[in-house]
Amino acid sequence: MLKFFDKVFDGFNMYKLLILYLSVILLGATVLSFFKVLAYNPLYLLLSTSLLVFFSWLFNYLMSYIFDAPVNPESSIITGLILALIITPTYQSFTSITFILAVTGLAMASKYILAIKERHLFNPAAVAVFLTSIGPKQSASWWVGSAALMPIVLIGGIILVRKIKREEMLIYYVVASLIVTTVYAVIDKSGVITSLKNAILTSPLLFLGFVMLTEPLTSPSNRKTQRWYAVIVGGLIPPQVHFLSYYTSPEVGLLIGNIFGYLFGPKTKLFLYINKKIKVAKNTLDFVFIPDKPLSYLPGQYMEWTLPHDRTDFRGSRRYFTLASSPTESNLRLGIKFYNDSSSYKKKLIDGDEGTLLIASHVSGDFVMPKNKSEKLVFIAGGIGITPFRSMVKYLIDKNEKRDITLLYFAGNSDDFAYKEIFEEARAKLKINVFYFMSQDDAKTFGNYSYKGVISGDLIKKMVPDYSQRKFYICGPTAMLTATNDILLGLSLPKKKIVKDYFPGYI
Repeated sequence: MLKFFDKVFDGFNMYKLLILYLSVILLGATVLSFFKVLAYNPLYLLLSTSLLVFFSWLFNYLMSYIFDAPVNPESSIITGLILALIITPTYQSFTSITFILAVTGLAMASKYILAIKERHLFNPAAVAVFLTSIGPKQSASWWVGSAALMPIVLIGGIILVRKIKREEMLIYYVVASLIVTTVYAVIDKSGVITSLKNAILTSPLLFLGFVMLTEPLTSPSNRKTQRWYAVIVGGLIPPQVHFLSYYTSPEVGLLIGNIFGYLFGPKTKLFLYINKKIKVAKNTLDFVFIPDKPLSYLPGQYMEWTLPHDRTDFRGSRRYFTLASSPTESNLRLGIKFYNDSSSYKKKLIDGDEGTLLIASHVSGDFVMPKNKSEKLVFIAGGIGITPFRSMVKYLIDKNEKRDITLLYFAGNSDDFAYKEIFEEARAKLKINVFYFMSQDDAKTFGNYSYKGVISGDLIKKMVPDYSQRKFYICGPTAMLTATNDILLGLSLPKKKIVKDYFPGYI
């Protein structure tokens, strides 16, 4: 069932999927309110939501104009929808309207004012409801934490975290929160089972974890730091947690976690203009950028790339792309494949010139070579999934660092292979074994080391006889990742010997 949903939502980027998820929760809440399952006026709920989304969008537009920053309407819509789910839906007085104005204004302002080097520090919705709780003394009720809404929150949330591959972070967060809840229940003699039941069914524990904990810009990027971040937030959000007479709240727990995420997370944000475009394979371009300041990253890591443009389609203005360049190079490179039904993002990119601006931020990813240089490796790439391996191999060439590596590169036709000159240079200088596989062309027309075929267990055994002694790195389309992972597990390779890269960038 989950794989079915993965396939259905594969064409959605993270932000559009999040907007859909939040909208479905609000729609479900409206229906339940209409049938008196939830104690809210469905009309007030719709009006409150509309105002929160509209004013979030408006204030974001005004702030971007004041600070001369690119407009990102998706983020403001998401913030408005989150606020609609954590602020009690009312539309009864002037006070309600002023509160909506205050909370949306503070949320959007926090992105531009509470920021360091153009990166905002806090989740906008969380910081807004925190500030209003100590100012106008109006706070968030987090009414989304309802047993009636739990099925929608749970099913959609699982789909969401699978999409962004942060299941482990969520598990650490939930486990930490339930452990702290249990400890307080024992101390207060309030009943462990009842406390755990309330934490899961009638608190914002899961909603905050699915939606706000995992926000990329205010959470750490590497796995180890993500675990600590999740434990900190999870341990602080139970309502029983207090320091002397001060009791924490979901927004306070998240804000403290945001501070930790900033201190131990990536802080880079670059404003880059296209320097040149190079065709490296059929329907594939290499975009070259010259950064105005050094960027620290490891070969194989990725960044979030925002491309402001008009008439943005449902797939949005943001993408995650792996850096095809090596840290040893002075430029940054993106290898991107285009299709006939490409998104508005990619159409804008392919038509871009030297005046086209992209905003790159949040260096992330654990798809990096092991520190142990003697460990034997196998790189398996499908199509444009070759980009992290281009980064790694170029780094090894420039550093003259020899490692025992076999590269299996799969594509449809002989003209679909990108960066072939880099890999041939690595073969000559570093003795890296490179093999090309085509599912359609006759391999004889492509020269030595090329074959016709697709990934299979027998092929791996043939090309990598000592496969059981190696660590495998896989990058490519989702279907290829899944199939290759299953093949390797079928060869009795342990999971720790398989490293998969995930990046939602094919559309």
